[in-house]
Amino acid sequence: MANADFNTKLFPDNENEKPLEYLVKGYSLTSIFRKVAFIGDSLSSGEFQLTDSKGESSYYDMFEYSWGQYIARKNGIEAYNFSRGGMTTKWYMDSFADEMNFWDPEKACQAYVIALGVNDIYNQHIPLGSIGDIKPDYHDNAQTFAGYYGMIISRYKEISPDAKFFFITFPDEPNRDQKTIAEFSDLLNDFAEHFDNSYVIDIGKYGPLYDSEFKAKYFLNGHMNPAGYIFTANMIDSYIDYIIRHNSADFNKVGFINSGIDHEELKRL
Repeated sequence: MANADFNTKLFPDNENEKPLEYLVKGYSLTSIFRKVAFIGDSLSSGEFQLTDSKGESSYYDMFEYSWGQYIARKNGIEAYNFSRGGMTTKWYMDSFADEMNFWDPEKACQAYVIALGVNDIYNQHIPLGSIGDIKPDYHDNAQTFAGYYGMIISRYKEISPDAKFFFITFPDEPNRDQKTIAEFSDLLNDFAEHFDNSYVIDIGKYGPLYDSEFKAKYFLNGHMNPAGYIFTANMIDSYIDYIIRHNSADFNKVGFINSGIDHEELKRL
């Protein structure tokens, strides 16, 4: 006879739960995806920054230290680093993705995690733009951050139409303009409403403050140290787990994405 008291709740089940209220231990629900692409810049690439005695810096993308690869190793996921230090949405669309063959259908993923914007907004000063910069034909998108970001999403939707997309906001940093952080977060929420199968990972709202105390523990010069990338992996992994748990109906057919099996046809059999 079945035990009616057996606890089947392997994961938190609290409708009032806030993102990152619980950090995942062991397998997370992120592992429902078997192939994931992490699209981003230096912090998505496990970049380490060294500074010499003259104050000059050198930079090294070490993908095995990236938070995406930590998530992948923990959950048994095949992961692509579609990233590089200094990456912008414009560079990605103008040349980088083509040069790296990132549009190859053989690399189609079940999920895409996008962490771009810092270099666009703060270093290249590309206008932020708005959701109105997204056009029916993505080739006509405006040449703003929003326009290029929308191009990336649309191009991957051509390759993997049923894939899930996760958009990562800026963290909260006391030395950065709070208005820009808020506007960036609002724009990504607009993207999640505009595109289906899309969700926002709002670390600016629910993550830690990237203050001097935080950076003393988790940064090496201007980029993260190994512990920082592990910390970020745990945070992003837990946030995706939270999204899946609170939107379970959206994810119950993930196993069919890019499988070649028409799950709509299976339902009719």
